[in-house]
This record gives sequence, structure tokens and C-alpha cells, in this order.
Amino acid sequence: MTDADEPKGEKDAPADDALSRTLGAAAAKNTGLGALASEQAPSGDALLKAMGGVRGVCEAVLPGLAFIVLYTVLITPLPDSAVPVALGASVLIALVFTVWRVIAKENVTQAVAGLIGVGASAILAIATNRPVNNFALGLGIDALYGVAFLVSVLVRWPIIGIAVGYLYGEGVAWRKHRATYRVAVISTLLWLALFVARLVVQVPLFLAGNTAALAIAHLVMGVPLYVPVLLVTWLLVRDVYARKNDQQA
Repeated sequence: MTDADEPKGEKDAPADDALSRTLGAAAAKNTGLGALASEQAPSGDALLKAMGGVRGVCEAVLPGLAFIVLYTVLITPLPDSAVPVALGASVLIALVFTVWRVIAKENVTQAVAGLIGVGASAILAIATNRPVNNFALGLGIDALYGVAFLVSVLVRWPIIGIAVGYLYGEGVAWRKHRATYRVAVISTLLWLALFVARLVVQVPLFLAGNTAALAIAHLVMGVPLYVPVLLVTWLLVRDVYARKNDQQA
């Protein structure tokens, strides 16, 4: 059979696989775990880098912090203005960070995603006249992530394993090695626990309409929980791959 007679799907398969790996690796490297993958030892600088630097932390924290501070301060003396002012300040801060990155010609993905999330949440809260709905989108996203991570474990394709496979350029070979597969499952379950913990604490506050308490819980269970989970995941992955490389040497 000549090249001309060869089925197109078979001929293009290697190229498609290479493209898929390249795109997958690029996406994985943009995650916090990807930023840590090249580090040899845990450090404050490494973790800060994984969170996008000081600016990345500010982008994640300041909009929510502005909301809870202004809402708490204004809700008693100015009940009619507390929500619009607090939400407006939150959106404005997210917008400033986005414009800052655009002017500096930096990657705007994180900033734009944050701006869209903050803006959509503010619109929902104002449109429904329920301040607590400012957190509905975030809770929904946590629920979706939780379902995705749980399903990935149940079907034996844990999400962390897929990301690590792309990061280390080994595709799906990690599934054939008992230790790497086990770490992938444990790490994915660790992230699942993070999302479940957020929902368990925050959903009752949301249903009760306790905006101030929910805002504080959302802030406390954001970066402060994300960092240790990311660090433990990185340490687990680094350790199992170090032992795997030693065995193959």
C-alpha cells in the first residue's frame, strides 16, 4: 500500500499525538503544580512563584478582602449602599490588575478569569438583590471541580496524574507504574477534599444568607488552603518520581 493509499487517520495519528502532548504540557505548566515542577526543594519563593508571584496573590485575595471590609463597615450605617459599594470596589480592583497586565504585556489569563468571575458574581448579587449570591458562582465552580476530580478517580484516570504525565513528558505511562498511579490517586483525592471542605463549610452559610460569615470563610479557605494542598501534592509527586528515576538508573 502506498502513502497515497494509507488511511489518513493512521498517517496523522503520531502528529496528532505530539500536538496533544504539546498542548497538554503547555496547559499543565500554567498550573501551580507546573510552576513547582522544576524546583528541587520547597521554599517560600517557589510557592510564591506557583501562585503567580506577589501580584498573583493580590489578584486572588484583594477583591474578596475589599468586599468583606467594605460590606462589614457599611452594612449598618448605609445598608442600601453597602452591597453596591463593596461589589464595585471588588470589581474595580480586579479591573486594575487586568489593565496592569495588559499594559505590561504580560499573560492576562489569570487576571481576565478573575475579572470575569468577580464581575459575573457582582452582577448576580445585584440582579437578584441578594448579597450572598456574590459567592454562588464560586460555590458552583468548587462543586464542578469536586465532581470532576471524583469522577476522574472512579474511572481510574485521576486528574493530577494526567497533569503530571504531561509535565514529565511521559504521557500516560504513569498508569502502568503502581507507585506513580497511587500518588496520582492520593493527590487527586487531596484536592477533592479541599473542594468538599469548602462546600461543607460555605454552603450552610450561603443557605442561611449569612453574607459576612460566608465572605470570611471564602477568603480563609481560598489561598490559605490552596497553598498547603499544592505543597503536599508537589512533595508527593517529586518523591515518587525521584524514587522511580533511581530504580531506572
